[in-house]
Amino acid sequence: MASSENSGPSPVNYLRGRIATESGIIEDGVLAYDGDRIAYAGPAAGFPGGDTGPERTFPPGSLILPGLIDTHCHGANGGDFASGDAAEARRAVDFLQRSGTTTSLASTMTAPPADLLKALSVLAGLAEEGVIAGIHAEGPFVSSVRCGAQNPDHIVAPTPEYVAALIDAAQGRMKTMTYAPELPGADALIDELTTHGITPSLGHTDCDTSTAAASLALAWEEMDSTGFDGYSGRPTVTHLFNGMPPLHHRSPGPVAACLRIAKAGNAVVELIADGAHLDPQTVLTVFELVGAENIALVTDSMAATGLPDGAYHLGSSAVTVTDGVATLDRTGSLAGGTAVLLDVVRRTVAAGVPLLDAITSATVVPANVLGLADELGSLRLGLRADAVVVSAELRLLAVLREGLWLAPL
Repeated sequence: MASSENSGPSPVNYLRGRIATESGIIEDGVLAYDGDRIAYAGPAAGFPGGDTGPERTFPPGSLILPGLIDTHCHGANGGDFASGDAAEARRAVDFLQRSGTTTSLASTMTAPPADLLKALSVLAGLAEEGVIAGIHAEGPFVSSVRCGAQNPDHIVAPTPEYVAALIDAAQGRMKTMTYAPELPGADALIDELTTHGITPSLGHTDCDTSTAAASLALAWEEMDSTGFDGYSGRPTVTHLFNGMPPLHHRSPGPVAACLRIAKAGNAVVELIADGAHLDPQTVLTVFELVGAENIALVTDSMAATGLPDGAYHLGSSAVTVTDGVATLDRTGSLAGGTAVLLDVVRRTVAAGVPLLDAITSATVVPANVLGLADELGSLRLGLRADAVVVSAELRLLAVLREGLWLAPL
């Protein structure tokens, strides 16, 4: 867990300033918290307390956001979630939390079965502690043609035995799994995942439009029949555009189906809006086509996040980072990201996406994907006291997590 600057919160501490809520920005607002829970979030004029003054003050134009939520990240600050090393994972989470990502899933990579099972077991323990919100398994049931940084030597089609072993190793803490729908056994995999409360995430696929559409429809139906609720009951799409055939007017591939189904509200598409994985105009176009409520901004961050250019590893694959862009030594393809989620939000806004839309896709939507909308993702009464204070330029000023101020980076 990230370190804090004070030993514990005082009752009903509060901040005053501009506050980003789901209904809009309150120009003169108060965010108050009692312990680890939000006690008030609204106009300053309606705040019943405040005789002692705000706990902290920030520069004019600053904005208080909900804590950011990343559902797809592989590590940071030298820590790799796929390593099976708990200390590495803690180091990564500490950095991510202090960067403003107050909640994250830990993403694993395709790997030899023994290594993957070990990593899942270690991460399950960290999820039990509350260090991470759960696990995202990226593979091993993906396309070897569109493997990206996934090691093709360990990509396999799903079998009942291997699927059961992975689910067991995760000890009920696996939240999402990326899969390629064209693989034999993919439909049975969807059934098994949804039965265990795990969201299927279509990705790293070479499938055509009809296959993608049919698979997302099946996932939607299975999630509905097994008790997923509301907006948490939607399949996701792992980093749309990346790890799949490009959209072509005579061969639209999975992208067309994913856009159409997301527009209908029946799927959530991830976007790595870091300036390297997607052109800013592509990001803007997707927001305008499908709406912020159907998009989850993610980082796909890896161990090099927060560190200088150089040589790193993503899972078992060697990676070189040059000018902040990570590429796979083996093929030269993109190999994860090096941005944190606040960077992604800032670049999304710079692309022309309205600020509240970008915030929604980094808070409300991922909270719904995780089934945690009653706990995270917004600044409202009773939710966990997670907040990020940023400058008018969306630069990090301070992070509050569970009612504790985290030590700055």
